Amino acid sequence: MKISQAFKFEAAHRLPNLPPTHKCSRVHGHSYRVEVQLDGRLDPVTGFVVDFSDLEEAFLGIIKALDHRCLNEVEGLENPTAENIVVWIWERLKRKLHQMSSVRVYETSDCWAEYDGR
Repeated sequence: MKISQAFKFEAAHRLPNLPPTHKCSRVHGHSYRVEVQLDGRLDPVTGFVVDFSDLEEAFLGIIKALDHRCLNEVEGLENPTAENIVVWIWERLKRKLHQMSSVRVYETSDCWAEYDGR
């Protein structure tokens, strides 16, 4: 069984390793969407793989760290590409959500990065 829950946050960033002529080297913002997927067996008593409330609780610290921030100022996100953001989130959530199978970060509705721990 797979379950997924989406979260949103607003943040600014710039990509410091790009040439100054690249548009993403300047400070700009995104309305990020994060999807967290978990795989597991359906609990016959609760009917859950994981209670969505528990997933929300686990993600709360991520939102507090990233929402309405300049991501370059967040420790570990000095080069906040979508790829680096998704790994950063994975590393913090996996400790709490052992059944997590992937995380997807959307910078826009058309651009995303996904990580499964490999």
